Amino acid sequence: MERKKNKQPKLHIKKGDTVKVIAGNANGKSGVVLEVLPAKKRVIVEGVNVVTKHIKPSAAKPEGGLTKTEAPIHISNVMLVDPATGEPTRVGRKLVDGKLKRYSKKTGDVIKNG
Repeated sequence: MERKKNKQPKLHIKKGDTVKVIAGNANGKSGVVLEVLPAKKRVIVEGVNVVTKHIKPSAAKPEGGLTKTEAPIHISNVMLVDPATGEPTRVGRKLVDGKLKRYSKKTGDVIKNG
């Protein structure tokens, strides 16, 4: 019998988490996760990887122009910031009261869902 595979991978980052960028052009910056794209394994972080987009004139915005928006970055390039210490930490999962909870591998504390 063939084993069923998950459609989407389980990721260590959730919307609302504070993360620090550990690789790439934005190395060292930190911000709050605005959106997680599990199918592409990417996250959008507030104030990180800001790109300028050209907006074509339309009925809603007749003048068009340039806007700055955050572009997604790969989830492997970000690391969760431990709420207790304020330092980046790896994330593990353990059973607490019959539920699987995320915890900080640096301190061992359970991370409250952001």
